[in-house]
Amino acid sequence: MSSKLAQNIVLRKICSSIVIFLITMMSYGQTTKYNQFWGEIQFSRTINKKWSTELNLGTSYSSTESSPNIFEQNTQRSFRAWGHYYLSPRWKLSSFIAYFNNKDVPEIGQFESPEWRFALQGIYYFHKTGYTLSTRMRTELRHMKNEDDSYENVIRYRQQIKYLQPINSKVLREGVVYAIASNELFFKSGTKVTGLSFFDRNRLNIGAGYLFSDDIQIELTYANEYLPRDNGNQIVNAASFTLTFNNFFENLNKKFLHKSETTSED
Repeated sequence: MSSKLAQNIVLRKICSSIVIFLITMMSYGQTTKYNQFWGEIQFSRTINKKWSTELNLGTSYSSTESSPNIFEQNTQRSFRAWGHYYLSPRWKLSSFIAYFNNKDVPEIGQFESPEWRFALQGIYYFHKTGYTLSTRMRTELRHMKNEDDSYENVIRYRQQIKYLQPINSKVLREGVVYAIASNELFFKSGTKVTGLSFFDRNRLNIGAGYLFSDDIQIELTYANEYLPRDNGNQIVNAASFTLTFNNFFENLNKKFLHKSETTSED
C-alpha cells in the first residue's frame, strides 16, 4: 500500500467518523450537558527495544445540573497497568488490565459501579515528515457492577484516528511544543449497566503538548464527548490533563547515585 493511498484512507476515516458523530447528534434531541476534568499521571519503563511497561493513575471530576464547577464531584478513580510490544516501526501492540472506581454520584445520574477492564490494542503509525497520523484499534472486556449489585460483562470496540504535529521543530524532542487532534468512535454490546444501544459514544480531542525532556512531557486538551443513553443523552465538555514520566524511577535512582558518588569523591 502506497503512503498516499494509506493517508487518503486515514483522512476518509476521519471524515466518516465526524459525519457519523454529527448525524448521531442530530438524531437525538434532549441532552444533558456536563463540564468535567480528566487527570492522569503515566509512568512508563523501557525493558528493551521491543518491550515496555506502563502504569496510569487517573481521576475524574464533574459539574452537576445545579453547579457548573468542573470539580464539584469526584466521579472516578482508576489505575491501569500496560504491556507494550513494538512489532515494527509502524505497529505497536498493547494490552492492559485496569480497575475503575466509578463512584455513586446521583447528581449526574451515575450509580456506584466498580469495574475491572481488560483490553487488547493495536496502533498503526503513518510517519510523515513534520507530522504523524495514527489509527488505534482497541477491544475491551468490561466487568461492571449494575444497579442490582450484580456484575455484567460488556464488550466494547474503539476506533481512533489521531494527528500529531510538532510546532517548533520537525521532530519530537526536548523543548518542543506539539499540536494533537483525534476523534474516536465507541461501539458496545447491549447490557443493563451500559444500556442497549450499539453506539456507545463519540470523543473528539483537540489540544497541545510540551516535552520538558525526553522523559517528561505534559498534554492539555479539550475533549467533547457525546453519549446516547436510554434515560437521556449526554454531552460532556472536558479539560484533560496528562503528565507522563518515562523511566522515572531509573532516572531518579541514577540522579541520587550520581550525587552519592560526587559526595564520596569530595
